[in-house]
Amino acid sequence: MKLADQQCSSYELDSPPLPRTVAEEFLRQVPQWALKDKTIEREFQFKDFRQAMEFVNKVADIVRKQDHHPDILIMYNKVTLTLSTHKVGGLSPKDFILAAKIDLVIQQADNTSKGVR
Repeated sequence: MKLADQQCSSYELDSPPLPRTVAEEFLRQVPQWALKDKTIEREFQFKDFRQAMEFVNKVADIVRKQDHHPDILIMYNKVTLTLSTHKVGGLSPKDFILAAKIDLVIQQADNTSKGVR
């Protein structure tokens, strides 16, 4: 099953964070994201502030449904999303599922906005 088809809520968090090798395997399914020490991160760039905020609002709708929330940094037309699972102190499958769902937002966006890394 593809990551974007899964639900964050279906994963129990009673285990340690993913080992780096496992995180790297998950990352292959969301290659636009960068693997950091205990997070994954992606920067998106838009035409203007309005488009950046429209994107953030779409992301907000997704994360509310998934009950898993990114750190969001907005700098005019740039949005940086950072994902980690605070409860496990690092990455879990939830982070990669949410990343895949966010990637779908960009894929479905009109041609006036584009994601960059």
